[in-house]
Amino acid sequence: MLDTAHLLRELASIAESKRILARPIDLIAFSADASFYRLVPRAVVLARGIEEIQALFDFSHRHRIPLTFRAAGTSLSGQAITDGILVEVARNWRDVQVEAAGKRVRVQPGVIGGRVNRLLSMYGTKIGPDPASIDACMMGGILSNNSSGMCCGVLQNAYHTLESLTFVLPSGTVIDTASPTAEADFRAMEPALTTGLLQLKSEIQSNAVLCENIRRKYKTKNTTGYSLNAFVEFERSVDIFQHLLIGSEGTIAFIAEAVLHTVPDPRIKYTGLLLFHDLYAACAAIVSLRDAGATAVELMDREALRSVQDQEGISPAIKILPGEAAGLLVEFQAATEDERRRLERAAQHAIQGLRLWNSPFFTHLQREQALLWKIRKGMFPSVGAVRKCGTSVILEDVVFPLERLADATLDLRRLFVKHGYENAIIFGHGKDGNLHFVITQSFNHQPEIDRYARLMDDVVRLVVEKYDGALKGEHGTGRNMAPFIETEWGPEAAAIMRRLKALADPENLLNPGVIINADPKAHLANLKLMPTVEQEVDKCIECGYCEVRCPSRDLTLTPRQRIVVRREMTRAKQQGTAGREMAAALAADFDYMVLDTCAVDGLCALACPVGIDTGALTKRLRRKGKSLATQRLARMVAERFAWAESSVRFSLRAGHLAQSIVGAERMTRITRWVRALTGPSFPLWTGDLPHPASAHLQNGAAKDRADAVYFPSCISRTMGFLPGEPDGMSLPQVLVTLSHRAGLSLFLGNDVPGTCCGVAFSSKGYDQAHRFAVNRSIDRFWEWSDHGRLPIVVDTSPCTYGLVTSRPYLEPERQKRFDRLRIVDSVTFAHDELLPRLTVAHKAATIALHPVCSLMKLNLTAKLEAIGKACSEMVFVPPNSGCCGFAGDRGFLFPELTEAATKEQGEEVRLGSFDGYYSSSRTCEIGMTRAVGQKYRSYLHLLEEASRE
Repeated sequence: MLDTAHLLRELASIAESKRILARPIDLIAFSADASFYRLVPRAVVLARGIEEIQALFDFSHRHRIPLTFRAAGTSLSGQAITDGILVEVARNWRDVQVEAAGKRVRVQPGVIGGRVNRLLSMYGTKIGPDPASIDACMMGGILSNNSSGMCCGVLQNAYHTLESLTFVLPSGTVIDTASPTAEADFRAMEPALTTGLLQLKSEIQSNAVLCENIRRKYKTKNTTGYSLNAFVEFERSVDIFQHLLIGSEGTIAFIAEAVLHTVPDPRIKYTGLLLFHDLYAACAAIVSLRDAGATAVELMDREALRSVQDQEGISPAIKILPGEAAGLLVEFQAATEDERRRLERAAQHAIQGLRLWNSPFFTHLQREQALLWKIRKGMFPSVGAVRKCGTSVILEDVVFPLERLADATLDLRRLFVKHGYENAIIFGHGKDGNLHFVITQSFNHQPEIDRYARLMDDVVRLVVEKYDGALKGEHGTGRNMAPFIETEWGPEAAAIMRRLKALADPENLLNPGVIINADPKAHLANLKLMPTVEQEVDKCIECGYCEVRCPSRDLTLTPRQRIVVRREMTRAKQQGTAGREMAAALAADFDYMVLDTCAVDGLCALACPVGIDTGALTKRLRRKGKSLATQRLARMVAERFAWAESSVRFSLRAGHLAQSIVGAERMTRITRWVRALTGPSFPLWTGDLPHPASAHLQNGAAKDRADAVYFPSCISRTMGFLPGEPDGMSLPQVLVTLSHRAGLSLFLGNDVPGTCCGVAFSSKGYDQAHRFAVNRSIDRFWEWSDHGRLPIVVDTSPCTYGLVTSRPYLEPERQKRFDRLRIVDSVTFAHDELLPRLTVAHKAATIALHPVCSLMKLNLTAKLEAIGKACSEMVFVPPNSGCCGFAGDRGFLFPELTEAATKEQGEEVRLGSFDGYYSSSRTCEIGMTRAVGQKYRSYLHLLEEASRE
């Protein structure tokens, strides 16, 4: 076996050294996917381009080291982990091109499915597969798992909407199946493979029983094993193979690019919740609803409904359902408004004669539809959120004949009771007979593993022997069902699958152990142990939904990976002497990889099924790392914050003066040298830093004549114009001027200087300073607002968010005051109060907006866009818009974080030309200015210019 040094040298001849990850912290971070399996790779390669893929295949064969490709790592059955070389094809494989006016789309494996749909939405189309994870999973996984979802069924999955592929075989052969010479090229370059494929086809066609079984099984969802229907449905070897690749889970070739036919994206939806006395009544209704044209018919058993019945906004009727009850979430869809009434008639006709528990509820309103879908989508996370520490959440899917679905569901429930999984829930895509079940399982002790093994044996017997169903409908075979392929398919079909694997990957080095696995206990090997660590870590199910939101995902680690590392540190500590080396290695890189480069923006919590804010974990870990002396020093700064403001303005003034003498590059070198001596807490000077703001604030109105209180944030009070930004009014001057123009008056307190929301201290872990600052702010707000009579308007969105979420950090008396205060972001004030009173006289042609992460968490993005639309003819928000990674001071201390976070959205903005670039936080405006090369300003400047007479 190659030693690590030799292995890394060879890999460095294939890819740049910076794209080869081999430190313990990197390998641990990539040791987990969304499944309950764990394998630590020997190295991770961030591959770029087909030539590197070919070279990695060659490397794998020469040294007999397994190779596994990974996109998002959201697969549920262990398809994206390895103890060999893990090839990450997410960050350098994100190209997507819409073709034929939205009728086709060309994708690489690293593009997120939801992004593809956002690009297609302007054409009224979407991709066929609609997995629940579409905003997190990538096209590589969607194709390789033949993902489907709630609406797509069988006919709109990746297999049936595929037009062409570009794939790379383990031999290094590259085939573009769209080429007119694809078949000839394939036969010429791979004679053994193509001959073998056609031989397998011939054998299948000569076996009438097998042939009919294949046709029958693929009339419903089935992703157990390889897509054998390709042998029945296609003649050319290249067409057979490209369709075999769909659902092959990265085991026979690498998919470098795919072209898919799109499907219509209906905009008109009619959604309803039907509750039944029992499962038999619910399942009996599925066929009539499907035949009436229902796009989605989601089945939910009583335990599934019980898991969400206490959540906010859920119908109280669910709480009083009888023990045997069940529900159907039904949705009818249409393309145009004039079809809305047809949907109503279809739904009403379909539910006539159904044995319902209560009156049916259908709605056209998006808000009510969202609450209905919240029932269905909240079931998986509801189980994950309340599970015991040290357990994994297992989400499996099986398929039963629709006419026997009720009996099968009840039998499945009996198995859970038999094996002690009373809290299991069952739900799924009723019109497809595709059920999901969720259980919580510990693998920390052998008796628990044995219990799980007994359950799976019984599930397999139930699905296959009693109901002749499918062990996998859409999640892929992976490792968990690999030992049972022959049980479902029989010896002949299983032998064909093994021969296919041997034809394409004769050395069995491409993702070995997935789909084809001779070990009957493979599903019980390499299980993920879950030590108890801390609240955020223990709740995490490692699904990876958070990663797309993370600004550091292409620089260091994602929220999921930070948690995986925390778990590994606990494992190493529990191992005592045996884990000492690993613990030391992880600790050596922990600060930069986990703490320093986390933007603590909290967007991960919006995507997380169980609501984990990894930023809150990071802040707590930063706090634990602060000494008592530094906590006290930070408290002193908070107490004398007016002095701190003056110091920032002085530093900016001095820095620009020095820059005018020695130049920007030399200033950067000087501060880098000082930083090397003093540590990473010393900020780097860059030529794009703002000039100091004026210490003099705009005069406001008297309190008794004011309509609102204006609180200019400390950022607005210290950071003025960017170099090259048009001179004119400061941000405080703009907001006061706009309010006056709208006939409103703002009050500014005399003691605004020195008042801080505390976010700057909170994000760094200075808890004492944060609590002092925010409690003092609430006291001052109380006085300024005349004891809550006036709203308080904050001009910087991160500060607004920090204030409106500050209640847990307030003393009891301040909490009472807080409850009577109205703290609003300037975006809300501008949209609700200023815009209706202003006349827009000068519209810009085009503008670009950057909604900051705090604005997203405040759910105010739509209001910012509405202001932009009122002041311009066209508003552009980058499809990849997200946290800029500046995070208060991270952009000054670790500018590489902002560079990585803004790379994609910056590229999207640079493709256009705009009259202005706007946001709602000065530091975020600095970050986007760096990314785009154009000056970002507060959106209030846009509104002021547009409403001038």
